[in-house]
Amino acid sequence: MFIATKDKALQTTTTGSLPRPGWYTENLRGQSLSRGFSQRGYREQHFDCLAAHVAMQYRAGIDIMTDGDTRLDDDVAGRSWVAYACERIEGIGPPRIEVQPAGFMADKKPGDIMWEVVETRMTPPVTGPIGATRLELDRAYKAMAGMTDRPVKIGSVSAQILALMLADEYYKDRLDLLNALSTALNREYHALADAGAPIVQIEEPAIHQIVNDPNSRTSPQQWADAFNREVAGLRAKCEVWCHTCWGSPAAQRVANQDFSYQPALAYFDQFDVDVLTFEGAANQGADLPHIGKQISKDKKIALGVVSHRTLQIERPEDIADLIRKALEHIEPERLILTSDCGFGRQGISRMHAFYKMVALVRGTNIVRNELGLPETDIPATNPMLSMVPIA
Repeated sequence: MFIATKDKALQTTTTGSLPRPGWYTENLRGQSLSRGFSQRGYREQHFDCLAAHVAMQYRAGIDIMTDGDTRLDDDVAGRSWVAYACERIEGIGPPRIEVQPAGFMADKKPGDIMWEVVETRMTPPVTGPIGATRLELDRAYKAMAGMTDRPVKIGSVSAQILALMLADEYYKDRLDLLNALSTALNREYHALADAGAPIVQIEEPAIHQIVNDPNSRTSPQQWADAFNREVAGLRAKCEVWCHTCWGSPAAQRVANQDFSYQPALAYFDQFDVDVLTFEGAANQGADLPHIGKQISKDKKIALGVVSHRTLQIERPEDIADLIRKALEHIEPERLILTSDCGFGRQGISRMHAFYKMVALVRGTNIVRNELGLPETDIPATNPMLSMVPIA
């Protein structure tokens, strides 16, 4: 159900994670978010970090804001993206030091930055039936919602990523584990929607990672069905987004080869979601013709037009060119502009993230102007607010 993006064209957002301020030193370390909010030091830093994220996105002119994954611990290369959920799901035990069962991790060797990522992930085992969860995404949303009148998007790691990363010692069948996790997380998403969140974003399906994997015991169709189990009933309450990308730990791709979304698009089109997000900056929109043909018109497309993997700030003119290319295949009312993936997870600095957001909105404004659409105000570009006199 379109809420935040209803009847709106060329809105801007980012994927989710944002770089932490250096002064944000508190971490939950397995505690519940509620427990953290009861502790003065953690509560103060968490809420101040949210306020900083809101201010940065406001100054950049971003239409749909994210909470920056502020609840996640400051771990190596974004380990907490997975660990936050694993630490708070009944049936998952303490992590062990071993390589994850995920196939895309198998070719990593010492000397590769992704080997350090593998070392820090510390695989958790599934020791019993997947039961109660305590992610408290609803509290994460409420912590930020009162700070802005713009829509707030909350994202969470998917059951699909967890199923790939966990050592299954209980179900003995990856599909059974996947479905159990999907059912458990569905309850979390409904609590988030019931709290008033206009957008719930699931990050991310595994289909594009495994669709060409001959060793996968679970078929792409089974993954697609499990994803729909994970989001079942949500579209009656909120706008549902599905984020896809090719990796972001320490701003790295998780696979060495270059891949295309094309083999997975028929399965993505089956998802019971409103918005699908795709990387577009990394390959300059190479998949756009396929996306335009294979994704149904009832879904919107959030296209990455700035990269989370490069420090060079994209020029607004180049972003505008990529948006124009997208418009050859996707109608403006169906197109949203975003980042390829999140800027956090030990990726780029806060300054880089800010100016990439500014460039994103500047580039979008160029095309809005060409189409006769209203431009979004970007306070950061206002010469009257510059601290240095402009000749």
